[in-house]
Amino acid sequence: EDLLENGFKIINASWQPTYLVDSLSKRWGPEDLMNWNVYNWQHWWPNSVAYLNPINIQPTDDLLGATMCSWGLTYEQHITRLLEEELICAANGVDPEDTALLKKVKESRDPHVLNRVINLETGSLVCEAALKMMLCRFYKLHGNNPDSPYKGKTPVFLVMGSLNGTCEANYHGTTIITQMFRGMWPELYEGMEKAGLLKVVPVMINDKKDFEAKVREYDTGSFKAAGFFHELILMNYGGIRLEKEYVQFCHKLCHEHDIPVMVDEIQSGMWSEKIMLFREYECTPDFVSVGKGFPGGMYPTSKILTTSELDALDQFGALVTNGQEELASLANLVTMRFARHNSVHIREMGLLWEKTLQSLAQQYPEFITTAEGKGLLGTLFFRDAEKAVAFGHSMVEEYCIDVSAQAYKANCPPAALTKLPLVVTEEMIVFIRNAMEKVLEKMGKEESAHE
Repeated sequence: EDLLENGFKIINASWQPTYLVDSLSKRWGPEDLMNWNVYNWQHWWPNSVAYLNPINIQPTDDLLGATMCSWGLTYEQHITRLLEEELICAANGVDPEDTALLKKVKESRDPHVLNRVINLETGSLVCEAALKMMLCRFYKLHGNNPDSPYKGKTPVFLVMGSLNGTCEANYHGTTIITQMFRGMWPELYEGMEKAGLLKVVPVMINDKKDFEAKVREYDTGSFKAAGFFHELILMNYGGIRLEKEYVQFCHKLCHEHDIPVMVDEIQSGMWSEKIMLFREYECTPDFVSVGKGFPGGMYPTSKILTTSELDALDQFGALVTNGQEELASLANLVTMRFARHNSVHIREMGLLWEKTLQSLAQQYPEFITTAEGKGLLGTLFFRDAEKAVAFGHSMVEEYCIDVSAQAYKANCPPAALTKLPLVVTEEMIVFIRNAMEKVLEKMGKEESAHE
């Protein structure tokens, strides 16, 4: 009250009930939590003026809000530590209640065991962190570091190529080098390539022979394949799905040649009955990025999972100052528990959506060539870019259903992308299908009228 009277702006950090405490006696019950408001201060300590008579102030703009603090908690007791363990469990197929197996996985030094979690913020940063850990095998992070194992060789990054063999099919964030992965900054990249600092090589989608040939060509002599970056559903390239057999073949070949594999699950993570889609592919990547769906859209809390062997960055190698945010971690945990509890529903609705899009492609061949994607991440390939744009526009304007038209990539079939929420029901899918049918019927009538 004195601070407010003297013109200060304040934040409520009341001990009761907003502190997280390691105590069996000083815990606040549901009644405390429900009755508290931001203009109220309470304390359990008898010497506090707010012990017997809680402090209440009138609403004022000088009170900026409230903060949740913690007191007396060990490192392991923080919510973010619990989230890290849950992510390790999800990545390794471990039941969170099986503490003995979880302990064994966390302590493992075996290759391809994902037991390290780096808390960052955005998908771009986690992809860059994986890139930097790969580069650590070629270049020193700091001048006083020992020589890197592949010092003197040119690191070659394998990325998903477009249907005509260029680099546009991949998307791993907006930092400079990952933008080079998809053909941006051409002059800067050309200079780095000429200097032998790095090289980017596209691989053909679902083409095992091409991948094997690229490894043979760029994992020898002055070159060393530094890493293979890929999504499982190319949501920035028409939603094309990588085939399971192709992914397993590529991963096996990479492991044989000491080529780290990064599976970018920023788009697909949480949209799988196994939470992480790579587990449906039964593959063993060295890096997995997660974000977007994990905090339920509430916070930017992307993370990179990796192995003990490749966890090469120190604190200032991959650092975001608010990467430990507890409320964000709590949002991640809530969404993960929800998804795990509803895994059967997620699988069933995903299969239903796949069948729905496939039937639409068969029903309207004059507009649609095929359906792509997997589960609730589904796309329709259109014969004409203008039709794809018109379809997406009508779905949004007439039915408020978010369908994104992806018609801006020259070497990608024009596509209408969908990403249905995990809470979608059969009734909702029927409604969306009916809306799509109406839009396509209307487009057909308009086309006939112009003939």
